[in-house]
Amino acid sequence: MKLLVKLGGTLLDAADSRENLAAQIAVAGAGDAELVVVHGGGKQMTRYLAERGIESRFVNGLRVTTPETLDAVLKIFAGSVNHELVASLNRAGAQAVGLSGIDAFLVEAELMDPALGAVGRVTKSNPALLDLLTANRFLPVVACVAADRQGQVYNVNADQMAVACAAAFRTDQLIFLTDVEGVLDASRQVRPVLTAAESEQLIAEGVATGGMEAKLNAALAALRQGVGQVRIAPGSAPEVLNRILAGEAIGTRLVLSEGRAA
Repeated sequence: MKLLVKLGGTLLDAADSRENLAAQIAVAGAGDAELVVVHGGGKQMTRYLAERGIESRFVNGLRVTTPETLDAVLKIFAGSVNHELVASLNRAGAQAVGLSGIDAFLVEAELMDPALGAVGRVTKSNPALLDLLTANRFLPVVACVAADRQGQVYNVNADQMAVACAAAFRTDQLIFLTDVEGVLDASRQVRPVLTAAESEQLIAEGVATGGMEAKLNAALAALRQGVGQVRIAPGSAPEVLNRILAGEAIGTRLVLSEGRAA
């Protein structure tokens, strides 16, 4: 089984949470699964910029990326957050390798909108490096930074980075571990299963907004690019990854249609 786990930056900010998740991922990677990790780091980025007197600005959930901010993207996403996670994973027994989309053209991007600065839209993902590493029992840990063929570096939304890698890697399951319990319906209850049509309805009716809207759109893109199923689950729940892989219904499982929701 091929598995991709996307970790939200909030879950990695505290050492105990990072160590706990690293231990679970190391156990999963020690089994039969070919495993890739993609991570964010928005909370750490905002704090780093604030400490230097740089205001964080967002447009439709995307961080406006000035030259100063892009420098911080490399230092935080591809630097401290990535290396701290790799160290935690290796301490837990994995053979983790820190990467970004820049490495071996893993993920290529183009300028999304000049008004956003160096924010990238993913154009292509090359799974060769992921295939090589996982085939030799290494654990790729990918930061959400990409580049184009001319060497221009871009800040890429972490959910979109996860989708690009999951689709190229032909992932059986994409798991978003987040700081929410799952996808809520209009009555504020977690939906255990959602089809693509139901997800689109939650967005259209204004039930899923902001970060959840973005995550649902990312999940739908993954399903339509061949990922078997997507799960949005609370990363702080005890043994969450082990429970998901054991078949427990935790969080929200997203599938293309009713026929695949069983």
